[in-house]
Amino acid sequence: MERDQQFFDKIEKKTSVKKDDIFKLAQSVSGSNLRDERTIRMLISQVSSMAGVAVTKQKEDQIVQAVLNNNIPLDLATLSKMFEGK
Repeated sequence: MERDQQFFDKIEKKTSVKKDDIFKLAQSVSGSNLRDERTIRMLISQVSSMAGVAVTKQKEDQIVQAVLNNNIPLDLATLSKMFEGK
């Protein structure tokens, strides 16, 4: 549990997005079809807005393709390493 909290602390420090907001977003997309390009683009827009970070069309396209091609790690350990820059 400690490692999970550290992960969320790092996210909040880097993005100013609170853990509760992340969970609310996760609940809102729970059960959504993440094989649907429109759904993925909507999620990218929501995350971008929450974090206050603009996402270029090119970057959005790259993210969409990564999700559609299953090139996104979904476990906390791998995501945590990404945030640590390892």
